[in-house]
Amino acid sequence: MALIATFLLGIANFAMHQAVLRSRHPVVDKLPLVRMGARVSLGAEFAVLLGAMLLVGNGYGGWAWFYAGYSALNALAAWLIISRRI
Repeated sequence: MALIATFLLGIANFAMHQAVLRSRHPVVDKLPLVRMGARVSLGAEFAVLLGAMLLVGNGYGGWAWFYAGYSALNALAAWLIISRRI
């Protein structure tokens, strides 16, 4: 169950990441991974998801909570950027 939850959170993180990239907010253009290209930043997001899923799939269920916290912080940051509060 934790593996499925981690995967679903990963889908949400990719959607938020894509929304932030498309927002054309000035702060996004200053991020080093974005300057290298959107694929590089999405690749980094994939690496985090893959690592979390491998750990959760191998019995380290606590990493599902870590990834949930990471996703919550991503959601907050995405909301701040998209709503132009930053």
